[in-house]
Amino acid sequence: MLHEPIRNHLYIGDCLEVMQGFQAESFDLIKTSPPYADRRKHTYGGIHPDGYVAWFMPIADELHRVLKPTGSFVLNIKERVMNGERHTYVIELILEMRRRGWLWTEEYCWHKKNCYPGKWPNRFRDAWERCLHFTKRRQFSMYQEAVMVPMGDWAETRLRNLSETDLGRDESAVNSGFGKNVSNWLGRDKAYPTNVIHMATECSNRSHSAVFPIGLPEWFIKLFTAEGDLVLDPFIGSGTTAVAARRLGRDFVGIEIAPEYVKEAEERLKSEGLAFEPACLGGETTVERTDPIYNLRLCEREDRYLP
Repeated sequence: MLHEPIRNHLYIGDCLEVMQGFQAESFDLIKTSPPYADRRKHTYGGIHPDGYVAWFMPIADELHRVLKPTGSFVLNIKERVMNGERHTYVIELILEMRRRGWLWTEEYCWHKKNCYPGKWPNRFRDAWERCLHFTKRRQFSMYQEAVMVPMGDWAETRLRNLSETDLGRDESAVNSGFGKNVSNWLGRDKAYPTNVIHMATECSNRSHSAVFPIGLPEWFIKLFTAEGDLVLDPFIGSGTTAVAARRLGRDFVGIEIAPEYVKEAEERLKSEGLAFEPACLGGETTVERTDPIYNLRLCEREDRYLP
């Protein structure tokens, strides 16, 4: 029997199994960063690049089922290097998701302003990651005004004295079909951003192997949801997406297979005074639940939670 997800709740378990209990079309936004290939082995066991697409597709199918028709799925991921070249598993993943009904609507680039230093004989240090934007249809919820940025000092000088050309549409000289009307910027103090997001990586959280900055989920939550909407992170780790959602007046559902990360996520929410439904830990729940889907117990041999 399918159930409506508990809002502001952290589920402990395998995300595929947990999501299979959710009602269809429950979430307005899915924002996550799954384990990268051959990474986080101590936490998630590691997935070899050659098998990554096969591992992720059942999860992607469930994400498609539980996402609302107007919703968005943002996948933070990056190819790894193997034998001196980039593996193609992310490209293969995109193509397979398209074959399964997803629309690859956009790709955002997260520029990591404080990327790790390093030197390699055949490449420079890695300063960006993909944030792939998938939707179920071409019309979806998007609130572009929520992420507008200040115009900058250039506007005061550039708009002070407009030429005759600036007062109308100036067509491209190479007949590309593009043009601009500089006068449209008069009276504005904000502009729409690009698809490149400039943010430093998380430096303060040392207890999780892959923590992205809270500003990253905040940016996408503002762009693709309204207050009161429901955000899912199926690999929620130490709770960054949960904290971002609650700060912005949205609800969240988080899934995490490692109980120690769930505990840390709860502590983060508590420290900020953000309301949430406590998770089940070690076979004991701190909230009263009568439905067996909510009463999870730890199966120590298999290292996961079972109903």
